[in-house]
Amino acid sequence: MPEYMVDPTLAEMGKNLNEAMKMLEDSQREADEEREKKKYARKDIPGPLQGSGQNMTAILQLVQNLMHGEDEEELQPHRLQNVGEQGHISLLGHSLAAYISVLDKERLRKLTTRILSDSTLWLCRLFRYENGSAYYHEDDREGLLKVCKLIIHSSYDDYATEGFNVLHNKSPVLYISSACRTGLGQYICNQLGLPISCMCSVPCNTMFGSQHQMDVALLERLIKDDIECGKLPLLLVANAGTPGAGHTDKLARLNELCNQYKMWLHVEGVNLATLTLGYVSSSVLAATKCDSMTLTLGPWLGLPAVPAVTLYRHEDPSLSLAAGLTTSQPVEKLRALPLWLSLQYLGHDGIVDRIKYASQLSQRLLENLRKLSSIRTSVEDEFNSPVVVFRFIQEHLQSVSILDGAQESTKDSNERETDDALNRWLGEQLGQLVPTSGVDVVELEDEGVCIRFSPLMTAAVLNTAPEHVDQLAECLKAKIPILISTLQLREEFKEEVYRVTGLNYIEDLSWPGLGAVRYEVNNEESDPEKQQLAMEKISTGLLKKLKELDSDLMFSTGPEFGGEKNCIYIGMVTDNLDVPELVETIAVTGKEIEESSKLLENMTEVVRKGIIEAQQQLQKANEAKLLEEGVLRQIPVVGSVLNWLSPVRSSVKGRSFSLAGGSLEPTDKLYALKAQASEGTPPPTPTTSRTKHKSPGQKLFRRSSRASASDTVSETSMGHAEAMEESQTITETTRLEGENEIPKSSEYSVQLNGDLELPGPIQPEGKSEENSRNIHEVHQTSESAVAEDLEKEDLR
Repeated sequence: MPEYMVDPTLAEMGKNLNEAMKMLEDSQREADEEREKKKYARKDIPGPLQGSGQNMTAILQLVQNLMHGEDEEELQPHRLQNVGEQGHISLLGHSLAAYISVLDKERLRKLTTRILSDSTLWLCRLFRYENGSAYYHEDDREGLLKVCKLIIHSSYDDYATEGFNVLHNKSPVLYISSACRTGLGQYICNQLGLPISCMCSVPCNTMFGSQHQMDVALLERLIKDDIECGKLPLLLVANAGTPGAGHTDKLARLNELCNQYKMWLHVEGVNLATLTLGYVSSSVLAATKCDSMTLTLGPWLGLPAVPAVTLYRHEDPSLSLAAGLTTSQPVEKLRALPLWLSLQYLGHDGIVDRIKYASQLSQRLLENLRKLSSIRTSVEDEFNSPVVVFRFIQEHLQSVSILDGAQESTKDSNERETDDALNRWLGEQLGQLVPTSGVDVVELEDEGVCIRFSPLMTAAVLNTAPEHVDQLAECLKAKIPILISTLQLREEFKEEVYRVTGLNYIEDLSWPGLGAVRYEVNNEESDPEKQQLAMEKISTGLLKKLKELDSDLMFSTGPEFGGEKNCIYIGMVTDNLDVPELVETIAVTGKEIEESSKLLENMTEVVRKGIIEAQQQLQKANEAKLLEEGVLRQIPVVGSVLNWLSPVRSSVKGRSFSLAGGSLEPTDKLYALKAQASEGTPPPTPTTSRTKHKSPGQKLFRRSSRASASDTVSETSMGHAEAMEESQTITETTRLEGENEIPKSSEYSVQLNGDLELPGPIQPEGKSEENSRNIHEVHQTSESAVAEDLEKEDLR
């Protein structure tokens, strides 16, 4: 058969054509498939769920954006938790729990039973709680809620069948300390379906003992009164470390009282962590005899996402199962897996070292606070207190409280509110300057606003070190002079504002700063809305002007909520503040803004009248021009010819409109004034009477030195000023004599010392030499006076 020769170019073109057709067919097929999917797809499915799903990279990127924020404006410094190896072990526990849950039932049951029993045994041994059971829960209030259900099942026999009907005849009563967490009693009543009347808040001591401890005598009277009323006392919630001040109730006495009236005693608090130490105070050790306690191991040990634990003692497992403290579901028991892994990783020594380290940080800060006379501390045990609460107090009030033992309630209400505002500002400043310290602001019933340092809850999470505690003490020491200066200058600022007309002092005790002032507008407007708008406009402009000044003061509109309107709030100040200069600057600036605003308000009417007047004068000028030049000159072509043949000088004069006077004036005066202004010097800029010469780098509203220092400087500089004045007088006299002796001439000049040429006629040879000698002697005298003056300055 004959062989056909194929052209390679044609073969390549055919191959490319086949590939192109295949690509077109595939794209068409994909478009048809996509169109078919859209035809049957639901339109209400959210965007991320549409289609075949997303890849892992896109999902992780979305999570990262949600964690750190997509916009740069949202990026703010946060307290990031220190996730070390023990944190990785805890996080691994959650992944393992999800993996273990898919095992077969028998293997899963054995594994979860082992994990639960080991964790319960280890915790009971660590915290000296014998023969106890454990319930693991995410919400730290859930353990107390399950305990309440257990108590109700135990106290009411028919509760499982009759339900809430059995509670009608004998209403249960739950006693909670007033120092407990806010809303705890209401949460329990809402979850159990009980009325709020079933909760009884027990006050703390008022006469004897700590003000943060439960009043045991009053509690006993409340229990007796409820029993006489036919009620059933069920539960008492006590504190081993109150949420605010970290104080411990008298647990031994409370335990005896609960045994006497057959009540359940539940204890919670940060001081329970010290049960793992070798030495435990007797007040905290009594918690081991209570019926139940809640432990929050996550913050204590720096373990993320580990559950809280409630240890309890009860003999009937069926009631525990009915209350939800135990479960038959193996997956529920896997909650203990992260804690089971973390406890093994840390070991007994690791757990004890972390809690002991936190206690040492508290003692370190307490030693630094004892050196500060303006700081008052509120700790239960000065030698073993894991929580330190302190606040700034005015020195005269502190001396009174030390002498007569009076408490915060004896203070004046205004001073108390002022101190609370200053301490709130101080706590916020310390938290921003040393974020790793973990300090926060708390408000106690008796002391007021305080600053709390609780390293047991924050040190392991924020990785707090001893140098951070020292840095906190240094920052506190640096802020105390600012607080004292602000308190001292407040009264002077108030008096100075009352002295200056146009300003009104605003009393706002909740503002942590020098004070607030309002500029009063001299407005005769009868409409209150227009007055308010004018005042808002001037206040906004005044605040903007004050912020533009080169000063260290903070000007603002006040707090976000509850502040006075149209006021200028001034922040914290130092002791070298010039209060009169500050007040007068505010008054003068406000006056300038008010005058400029009034000018702008009248500008519309003035301009409108000026335009009408200008139109009338222009019309009169045109009529006069028409009468003067005639009608022929107004015709375009004829007028041009006539003007070329016989030019006519126009009599129309220019006009200028004065915005200040609101009138039209001839331009002749304006041109004359401009000519004079170009030849003369501009007038000086008016300044306030208190405008002072500031040295380079010195901020506004700052005194250059104290009164005594200024007196000393003035005395020492008196001699120098007199010497300089004498030297200047000699130099001036010499210059005048030279001018008088040597008349001016446009043709000749005499050179003095080779520096200055003065015009003068040619003198005879003898007289010229005599004049040169006199001038030379005077210059030598002037130079010697200057040298003597410099030597005096060096000696000083």
